[in-house]
Amino acid sequence: MTAPHTPSAPTDMPTVRLMPKANARAIRHGAPWVYANELVIDRRTKNLAPGTLARLEDAERQPLGIVAVNPASKIAARMLDQDPEAQIDQSWFEAHITRALALRSQLYLDPYYRLIHAEADGLPGVVVDRFGDTCVIQPNAAWADVLIEPLCAALIKVTGVTNVLKNAGGRTRALEGLDDISTVLAGTAPGDALPVPMNGATYMADLTGGQKTGLFYDQRPNHAFAASLSRGARVLDVFAHVGGFGLAALAAGASSALAVDGSAPALALAERGAAAMNVSGQFTIRQGDAFDTLAALRDEGAEFDVVICDPPAFAPSRSALEAGLRAYERIARLAAPLVAENGILGLCSCSHAADLAQFRNASVRGIGRGGRRGIMLHTGFAGPDHPQLPQLAESGYLKSLFFRL
Repeated sequence: MTAPHTPSAPTDMPTVRLMPKANARAIRHGAPWVYANELVIDRRTKNLAPGTLARLEDAERQPLGIVAVNPASKIAARMLDQDPEAQIDQSWFEAHITRALALRSQLYLDPYYRLIHAEADGLPGVVVDRFGDTCVIQPNAAWADVLIEPLCAALIKVTGVTNVLKNAGGRTRALEGLDDISTVLAGTAPGDALPVPMNGATYMADLTGGQKTGLFYDQRPNHAFAASLSRGARVLDVFAHVGGFGLAALAAGASSALAVDGSAPALALAERGAAAMNVSGQFTIRQGDAFDTLAALRDEGAEFDVVICDPPAFAPSRSALEAGLRAYERIARLAAPLVAENGILGLCSCSHAADLAQFRNASVRGIGRGGRRGIMLHTGFAGPDHPQLPQLAESGYLKSLFFRL
C-alpha cells in the first residue's frame, strides 16, 4: 500500500468536519473515535488515503484537533491530538512513549510489559509489547502503518531497545492476506523464542511466529491470583497457549498442571517454559479442541482442584454476541464437573462485546447446568500496563471470574 503524504507542518493538512448530529462535546471531553456516520464523507474526504492526517472541525467549523482519517473504516477518524496545530512527528511520539514508559517503570522492575496500549496511551490502534531489549509493534490502524518509521525511531530513542519488530497481525494481516509473521524494523529478530519472567514463572515467547505479539501480558494479575490458590493443587489450564495459568501455578507450588490447547507449537513452548523452571515432571500437555477435551476428561473421571478456562474472544463483535455467550456458558458447563469439592473454577473472557454482567450471567448459568453451585471469590481485569480509557468502553475488554464450587 502506498503511504499517503505525511504533512511536514500542520498547514499541509486537509480538513474534515463533523456532521451536525455528531457529539462534538464528547470529542472535546476525550472520546477517541469518530464513526463514519458522524463525519462528513464528501468526495474529497472519500479520496483521502487511509492514514491521512487531517484537522477535525465541528459542524460550526470550530477546530477540535488532529485526527487520522480512514474513510474505508467504520471508525472514520481517530483523535491524535486536541491541539489543531500539533505536529505529529518523532518528537510527538517521543513525548507519548516517555509518559507511557514512566508508568510501566513504576509498575514493573523488569522490562517485560505492554508499553503502549492504544487509545489509553494516546496512540489509537497501536499496541507495543516490550520483551527486554526488543519491542514488537502491532499497528491496528492505518495511520500507524503510515508513520511507522518515526514511531520506531522514537521507541529506540526513549527506551533504548535495540530491536523493533512489526507484527503483521490484525489489520495488516486482513488487508494483505498474511499469516501471523513479523518484520524487522530495526536491529535483528530473535533467532528463537525468548524467555520472559512473570509471576515467578518462565514463559517462552515466539515474537516472530506466535499469536499476537508473542505473549499475553494482560492476564498477569489473574495468573497471580489463581496461583495464590494453587499451592499443592492439581491444576487444569484450558486454552493454555504457552502455559499462562499452569506455569504460574507450578511456580507457586501446585502439585501438577495439565495444559490443554489446540496449538501444538504453543504447547511445545509451554513445555520449554516448564523445563526452564525445572518443573517438567509436574507439567503435562494435551493437544485438542477444548470443548472435546473437557468432555473427554469428564468421561475419564478426571478431577482437579483448580480449573482455569481462558478462551479466545467468542464474541468479538456485537453480531457475534449471542453465539459467544452460548459458548461461554458451554465452557462453564463442561468445566464445572471437573472441579473438586471446594475447588476453584476460573473463567475468562476477552470479548469487548460481552460486558461483565453478560459474561457473569452466562458463566453462572453454565455452572448450574453443569450440576454445581458456588460462590464468586474475585473478579479480575487486565493488568495496569493495559490501562483503560474511561471514554472507551471497549478498552475494558478482559474479565476473569473466580468461583469456589
